[in-house]
Amino acid sequence: MPRRSGKLDRPSAPASTPSTGRIARLLVGQAYGFIRVRNGRAIFFHRADLRDATTFNTLQVGDLVAFELVDDQLSGARAIRVAPARPPR
Repeated sequence: MPRRSGKLDRPSAPASTPSTGRIARLLVGQAYGFIRVRNGRAIFFHRADLRDATTFNTLQVGDLVAFELVDDQLSGARAIRVAPARPPR
């Protein structure tokens, strides 16, 4: 019988797409919100999905944000690495 190393493989990082959108809704008590992208789709994010230098309580509805869009067939679309975006000049 072959010997196993006992190490578990780390799951691969999900494929993501750089995106921007505006905060559409914040549920502060539940620590999550939704970002509206250009095509009108609402993308879920949790406070744990913010970049390190971004705090959930500083975000406001209407703020422009940059994020990585992860579209999982099982759990749906989610924004990760969310941070305020600089508006185009």
